[in-house]
Amino acid sequence: MAAAPVWSVDPRTGKQREQVAVEATAEEVDTAVRAAHQARASLADRTVRAAFLRTAADRLRAAGDQLVEAADAETALGPVRLTGELARTCYQLRAFADIVDEGAFLGVVIDHPDDTATPPVPDLRRYKVPLGVVAVYSASNFPFAFSVAGGDTASALAAGCPVVVKAHPDHPALSELVAHVLRTAAAEHGVPAGVVGLVHGFEAGLELIRHPLVAAAGFTGSVRGGRALFDAAAARPVPIPFHGELGSLNPVLVTEAAAAERGEAIGTGLAGSMTLGVGQFCVKPGLVLVPSGAAGDGLVKSLTDAVSDSEAGVLLDHRMRDNFLAGVAERRGLPEVDSPVTPGAGGEHTVSAGFLTVSASALAEEGAHDVLLEECFGPVTVVVRYDDDAEATRVLSRLPGNLTATVHLSAEEAAGQGRGAGILAELTPLAGRVLVNGWPTGVAVAPAQHHGGPYPATTSTSTSVGGTAVERWLRPVVYQGAPEALLPPELRDDNPLGLPRRLNGALEV
Repeated sequence: MAAAPVWSVDPRTGKQREQVAVEATAEEVDTAVRAAHQARASLADRTVRAAFLRTAADRLRAAGDQLVEAADAETALGPVRLTGELARTCYQLRAFADIVDEGAFLGVVIDHPDDTATPPVPDLRRYKVPLGVVAVYSASNFPFAFSVAGGDTASALAAGCPVVVKAHPDHPALSELVAHVLRTAAAEHGVPAGVVGLVHGFEAGLELIRHPLVAAAGFTGSVRGGRALFDAAAARPVPIPFHGELGSLNPVLVTEAAAAERGEAIGTGLAGSMTLGVGQFCVKPGLVLVPSGAAGDGLVKSLTDAVSDSEAGVLLDHRMRDNFLAGVAERRGLPEVDSPVTPGAGGEHTVSAGFLTVSASALAEEGAHDVLLEECFGPVTVVVRYDDDAEATRVLSRLPGNLTATVHLSAEEAAGQGRGAGILAELTPLAGRVLVNGWPTGVAVAPAQHHGGPYPATTSTSTSVGGTAVERWLRPVVYQGAPEALLPPELRDDNPLGLPRRLNGALEV
């Protein structure tokens, strides 16, 4: 595999800025993975692990000005957005450090022998251990929070797993800077630099997923790219878990009563959500079911006014811009599809926001309009006008899995009158997060968060955001009849580490 230069590119002009690195060869991928594998023991001590995560957060914050400047140069996302995202990334690292300190994620369960049980119970002691080296595939649209120091890396390190990150080509210079910060933080705690590996290049990504010492992978990106890696992970001589976030339409259903009650506000809120970050959020509302008639008309007018006032923006790279323009053109060319505000080119390097409308009857059955049920990355959404509840249900029944599903209800419906509960039950099979009277953009980092959903939203049932993301990189193991002196400290009767655990069926905190 010939090494090719890796360039930092300015998305505002499409011009190369500087050479950052070269694409990793198969040998260099092997070296990075082996270095990570050899660093596993350095993460065994949870105290060291938690301190490393907190120091990483401190060092990222200290380098914030430099990192935000580099990120903006490569992504054009703007200092305000990027400063907030960096703060979120630092918070994630500290949150996982707290989880490591607490220790509940180890899932310690001890059952002492019980000869009176049927069948008799031997001495059983269960907890979770790290899988090993984790391959992390960075996302384009979150250069901090879903990249080198993002949630996959933070949760893997929290689990005790070293990582090798495949840098995203949209921000290679930033990736190098962040990796350096993490390695500097690691060194402060005696953790080898190899605990965070970094490689560049498409072929390197394939070599990484196939490497026999890689034990699991996390991915955020397109359906096409994620599915190729997912298939490669499954085709290995020893298949490995692949936790991929691939794509999501994030449907929204607006009831007739909600549209009549506050259609203008819903329309304005929708405009803000679908254009946020130039529509480059994985949870952007991409399909919105709005009732026909006067109530829905008012919502659409409000949406038209708000989207018309939005400014053109720069997408993350010109490939995404080309795909956005092609996707919009394909959708606009379908019969019965109108564009009250036409999305498209805002200039030589920018795009303008817009939305399309279509009748629910056109989507109720399989046909040429099916492309409207696929994600179009960028500032566009599809408004589907439905005549009755049954028609809306038929459209929803045709949707693939999603990260989110949203319903806007009237005050009476939200209070339990009408179809509110039934709609929630209808949306629950579609998504991992169901919202009421809100917008899906904005994924809080919190213990109860779930960022995932049925395929193709994700390839597993786990989350990539929130405390339980650490569970992806662990596996349970049980010791039966092991002498106390041979047990790991996590499983000893005297609980020297003070871990939360379940002892003989009773929860001990």
